[in-house]
Amino acid sequence: MSSVLFVPLHHQKRFLEAMNLIRFAKDWTLPVAMGLGAALYLVFAFVPWLDGAAAFFSPLMDAILPVFMFLVLFVTFCKVDFHQLRPVWWHLWVLLFNLLSVAVVMAVILFFHAQLILLEALLMCIIAPCATAAAVVTQKLGGSLEQTTTFTFLSNFLTVLLVPVCFPMIEKGAGISFWTAFWKILYQVVTLLVLPMLLAYVVKHRMHRLHRRILSVRDLSFYLWGCSLMIVTGTTVKNIVHAQAPVWLLLAIALLGLMLCVVQFAVGRFIGHYFNHAQEAGQALGQKNTAFAIWMANTYLNPLSSVGPGCYILWQNIINSVEIWQAEKKPTP
Repeated sequence: MSSVLFVPLHHQKRFLEAMNLIRFAKDWTLPVAMGLGAALYLVFAFVPWLDGAAAFFSPLMDAILPVFMFLVLFVTFCKVDFHQLRPVWWHLWVLLFNLLSVAVVMAVILFFHAQLILLEALLMCIIAPCATAAAVVTQKLGGSLEQTTTFTFLSNFLTVLLVPVCFPMIEKGAGISFWTAFWKILYQVVTLLVLPMLLAYVVKHRMHRLHRRILSVRDLSFYLWGCSLMIVTGTTVKNIVHAQAPVWLLLAIALLGLMLCVVQFAVGRFIGHYFNHAQEAGQALGQKNTAFAIWMANTYLNPLSSVGPGCYILWQNIINSVEIWQAEKKPTP
């Protein structure tokens, strides 16, 4: 005989509130992660008695971020059908548009030399490769994980070729040669892109029990990406707070980043709809590896130009959040 468990009304209310909070965090993971990252940085930066903790956690966060990026890729590649990783036609057209955009901005920089920091910030949002998390979002939206993953590889290697050519022409005093920049960026790409893919391939084909356990955790790569996004957002807020620049320039960089983000998502979807892959192409062109772009800007260009991809993080993840929200509202067929 079953017994009926009566739960007090106030406990039921607290339970429902907790469930609503969890549901909100799941539906809006990206803006929650960005808001939390910004808030945590501001607390540690402006509360004097937390100075010691801030000094301790700052290098720790810098070291943890690549680990999260590696894990996001590894978990994502564990779900990939490696036999379907092949180029398709929309890859070519999106790459050509990306290459043309870089050429236009470089021409403006070299021939007009006007507002160099603003143009450098714009260039960083274009030349940055497709984000490794683009495949995560594409899969969550019901698109082809394999096609987006293939484009991620192609986009990263295009960036490897473009950056060593473009950056020495912009910052001639940076003292970087073609081969120095080429091998340094290639090392970053191999470490953060190729190695997790090789490890995922081994796990999928040789370590079946571990592979099943990884796949059993739903949306694991998505939430790992949320953690990395929190760290990157904190770094972006730090760059903005300490930027030695007029407010109008920061606002111009932010507004230009917004316009560029909308244009790249729209052009990608426009190209992709001719091949019945608008979702994949839009995500591929619009979603950029901003963490990688921030690193490149701080390493090779004026550090203030890193505010461009820093603001781009906000815009692309607002678009991602809206797309995910709309996809989850659709009734399941």
